[in-house]
Amino acid sequence: MQNAVVLFKLPYFPPSRLLPPHHHSPFLSLIIRPKKASRARRRPSQNEWSDRSSVRAMPCSAVSGGGSDANGSLRNFKLNESTFLASLMPKKEIAADRFIEAHPNYDGRGVVIAIFDSGVDPAAAGLQVTSDGKPKILDVLDCSGSGDVDTSKVVKADENGCIPGASGASLHVNPSWKNPSGEWHVGYKLVYELFTGTLTSRLKRERRKKWDEQNQEEIAKAVKHLHEFDQKHSRAEEANLKRAREDLQNRVDYLQKQAESYDDKGPVIDAVVWHDGEVWRIAIDTQTLEDGPDCGKLADFVPLTNYRIERKYGVFSKLDACTFVVNVYDEGKILSIVTDCSPHGTHVAGIATAFHAKEPLLNGVAPGAQVISCKIGDTRLGSMETGTGLTRALIAAVEHKCDLINMSYGEPALLPDYGRFVDLVNEAVNKHRLVFVSSAGNSGPALSTVGAPGGTSSSIIGVGAYVSPAMAAGAHCVVEAPGEGLEYTWSSRGPTADGDLGVCISAPGAAVAPVPTWTLQRRMLMNGTSMASPSACGGIALLISALKAEGIPVSPYSVRKALENTSVPVGSLPEDKLTTGQGLMQVDRAHEYLRQSRDVPSVWYQIKINQSGKTTPTSRGIYLREASTCQQSTEWTVQVQPIFHEGASNLEELVPFEECIELHSTDKAVVRAPEFLLLTHNGRSINIIVDPTNLSEGLHYYELYGIDCKAPWRGPLFRIPITITKPITVISRPPLYSFSRMSFLPGHIERRFIEVPHGATWVEATMQTSGFDTTRKFFVDSVQLCPLQRPLKWESVVTFSSPAAKSFSFPVVGGQTMELAIAQFWSSGIGSNETTIVDFEIVFHGINVNKEELVLDGSEAPVRIEAEALLASEKLAPTATLSKIRIPYRPVAAELRSLPTDRDKLPSEKRILALTLTYKFKLEDGAEVKPQVPLLNDRIYDTKFESQFYMISDANKRVYATGEAYPSSSKLPKGEYTLRLYLRHDNMQYLEKLKQLVLFIERKLEEKDVMRLSFFSQPDGPVMGNGAYKSSVLVPGKKEAIYLGPPSKDKLPKFSLQGSVLLGAISYGKLSYVKKGEGKDPKKNPVSYQISYIVPPNKMDEDKGKGSSTTTKAVSERLQDEVYTFKELQKWVEVKSSKYGILTVTREKHHGRLGTALKVLNDIIQENTEPPKKKLYEEKLDLLEEIGWQHLVTYEKQWMHVRFPPSLPLF
Repeated sequence: MQNAVVLFKLPYFPPSRLLPPHHHSPFLSLIIRPKKASRARRRPSQNEWSDRSSVRAMPCSAVSGGGSDANGSLRNFKLNESTFLASLMPKKEIAADRFIEAHPNYDGRGVVIAIFDSGVDPAAAGLQVTSDGKPKILDVLDCSGSGDVDTSKVVKADENGCIPGASGASLHVNPSWKNPSGEWHVGYKLVYELFTGTLTSRLKRERRKKWDEQNQEEIAKAVKHLHEFDQKHSRAEEANLKRAREDLQNRVDYLQKQAESYDDKGPVIDAVVWHDGEVWRIAIDTQTLEDGPDCGKLADFVPLTNYRIERKYGVFSKLDACTFVVNVYDEGKILSIVTDCSPHGTHVAGIATAFHAKEPLLNGVAPGAQVISCKIGDTRLGSMETGTGLTRALIAAVEHKCDLINMSYGEPALLPDYGRFVDLVNEAVNKHRLVFVSSAGNSGPALSTVGAPGGTSSSIIGVGAYVSPAMAAGAHCVVEAPGEGLEYTWSSRGPTADGDLGVCISAPGAAVAPVPTWTLQRRMLMNGTSMASPSACGGIALLISALKAEGIPVSPYSVRKALENTSVPVGSLPEDKLTTGQGLMQVDRAHEYLRQSRDVPSVWYQIKINQSGKTTPTSRGIYLREASTCQQSTEWTVQVQPIFHEGASNLEELVPFEECIELHSTDKAVVRAPEFLLLTHNGRSINIIVDPTNLSEGLHYYELYGIDCKAPWRGPLFRIPITITKPITVISRPPLYSFSRMSFLPGHIERRFIEVPHGATWVEATMQTSGFDTTRKFFVDSVQLCPLQRPLKWESVVTFSSPAAKSFSFPVVGGQTMELAIAQFWSSGIGSNETTIVDFEIVFHGINVNKEELVLDGSEAPVRIEAEALLASEKLAPTATLSKIRIPYRPVAAELRSLPTDRDKLPSEKRILALTLTYKFKLEDGAEVKPQVPLLNDRIYDTKFESQFYMISDANKRVYATGEAYPSSSKLPKGEYTLRLYLRHDNMQYLEKLKQLVLFIERKLEEKDVMRLSFFSQPDGPVMGNGAYKSSVLVPGKKEAIYLGPPSKDKLPKFSLQGSVLLGAISYGKLSYVKKGEGKDPKKNPVSYQISYIVPPNKMDEDKGKGSSTTTKAVSERLQDEVYTFKELQKWVEVKSSKYGILTVTREKHHGRLGTALKVLNDIIQENTEPPKKKLYEEKLDLLEEIGWQHLVTYEKQWMHVRFPPSLPLF
């Protein structure tokens, strides 16, 4: 999800994926950098390093430049109230303000934007009506399904107008409600399942405060009763008096223990759905949320219907102040209660479209536009997007005939421009003409950090985040604004792994925008590419509004071309395009371009590139990153293919299409191409030569672009990006490289490209700062690219309060180019006149082995490992541990069905199919477990499947864990469990192949069970016990061999079944500065590799079946036969044990000692290792009712819905 810095894996939550929030008084600023490929998911620049080649001229716009402040540069300025307010919702930077001033009716009117995000609050400030009085939000949908309620149960009202609610409560139906059929669908929901973590935490604090008051009152009463008893019976020696006193003490103890173990699972709300003869109606009973006994009753609820019909919403209670809407699916069987899963989506919608009649400076970019909210973030997963949510959102966008989509979510991807979601997006853009805008990501400042889908998909306009001086001074409240605008330090950079530019355009990446009412404030400051995307989207809405008003056909192809060819460059160097795309978008210029292009065919020029003589891989640009690719000229075949929208006329559009194109290279000494190209509908291939041999070390960027000979005003029709990173070669031994006296000002970035020596596996680096006064903050990133992998990224955010040295270590891949990006944060040091001086030293280390990932096959034989140091002498100090176990499971059941609702019907009319796989597993004791599906995990966008959602439940249907693409560990108690895995696709054959999909339950071993493996210098060492190996020094040029022994069979976990796999890590070297005694954990060493051990068949246990079980059983049977009275039973057994304790409970109740009965019953429940028994908890409720502790009765009733739900929840 793009987490703003809040998102890119928000929501960048996320992979998920968050840095600690940055606060800017009086508004909250959140910075989340996306997760390391690790989700995240997910966390939320300018000037490049000085040692570059000279500036080369290249076209950035077909329109002549504007004034000196075109990119937001404001020198020697002061804010007044109006400019301050305007800076909170930036519009001047993209010329949206002057465009609306010139064209007041082109403010987004007639445009509908789909917001793919965490949900939009229809009660938020500025999101009620458009500038021309129309409803702002046309529909609110929960595409994730996280708010779904099963309302398939149908009941009838009794003669008193009451119906049994799904929670067990008796609900009174308002007699004025029309229900011709008399059928009421009922369901219930734990309300915390609808709330964000932040809101839930606030409510828990408030509720705990009230609960504590009630509990303390009851404790005081119980203590008073105990004191009065002691006063009355100073010497209670009689047995009955002792028992009576014990009962009073047990009451005090129980209340005190409840305060310690209190865990609020939240109120339960009942939902009722019925058809009034015209539409489906919904009412909700929220009495459990309210303080007053007469508040929140079902009969007092004003019924709602699907939001798009009446556009009405509800609020659960004054305490939560949380807005919700409802939608009904599948003929009343599914109720969707829609809430947001973070403030992010409302903030995004506000940037794009908010309208404040009395505060026009705080309007969004397109106040006349309308919105549909498509919640793709799943509340069950925090706010992570799911494949189900993404697909349903696209279906909704097409169904509502939206003009635009904004999506401020994303994450790193394995493959660019690939996956099921990308396929569906291509269809939406090419066939249905939607303009899709998305955030590029918050993983900068290193190159090749753009995320999916915004930065990696050809059909999507990826947006980088820009900050102007006015935004810095106003929204961010810095003491001194920068002299000119620049890209935020964390904004992700291109190119993509296949050479595409990655970032299309830039837009303001921060705003003070509306947030949901439950936050208890109207607006909030957030920054991130999540904010840049809706800013651009709002600007595009202005363009579409103008095109519609002027009768000009709207095409995403022409809109994108207009944006790219009229943007204002940010930065003066060609390679700045990798940071900002074509520059800062300009609405007014793009509008003029589109006007002039109204009769030009709407065409997208698809570029496919192969190195001559090779058919794979196919790329969208040329990216020469490794040292070997820079040593000679290379020839490339470029296929230029005009793509028309689906449905284009053969005779009127395709046949007549013919363009004479003049090809231009930004540097003919490096990129040589033919001068002209005649392009027809069927496309044309050309060959080009790229010669990097004479380039200096560092980053170089070029373009080959095509100009229409007959209409050069159109600017580049297509651009072929060529990125070359010529790395430094490290020849010294030991391999060390220093970068001395690098000068930094706020926002400055130094990039160094280094060919990692063959044999290097990790780096030890030292960063020394000097020459500054106030605190400095730096981003230090390292990135390497390897085939079919996400970028190998290491990152650190370092703060220096005074000049000092800091050390780092991180893994590297030998033989691959490494980018080292060092950036002073854009606002760090602003107001100081001191330049920061940085000295950076890198030392490469490496121990190479013949087997990086080791597999022990389960036999007694050790594994031989060869190790060598190619660069310098290294200490070989191997260490290996096995810390997890993976147990494989096949499904015990597989159900394939067609999904019935229209939200699961693709625009092509195909219905999506769902495959539910059921797995069973058992834990002999409590454990931390994580489901793993190797085929699917860790991919959301770059996968051909659209869901991998799972739920883990016990025999009582209590759900303990849910997850999706990024499974997380969950602590489960002893017991038997069912895991249901939910897969979706519209192709039955694909799902049929997965009916026997292997799933692993990965279990983390307790510290005492972690196995440390031994190393030997002899092959018989594991058996003979001799030849133990500890460490030695590897000398370059000389290999050394060691043996890794298998774990001792008697130390294998008792639950390790045959075929299970024990997993762990092995490392061979330690940091040069590691302290003595450290480095025993391989994962804490600079480089570690996976090691696995296949569990062999168990040995035969000859004594199996022998023991005392028969005798025990005989005694038990004899007791049942011979013991008839409680007194006699006491002679034989411990009557308070879990087996016989219920008799004690009955006896104590009979004698009125309810405190003792409650204590014994609670002990039974705690000791019971089986799944919880409902009858025991019902007995507990009866006792609490009888005692009169109403606050505990309410608490336990809420827990009953958690422990014993009537059915499993919907996916």
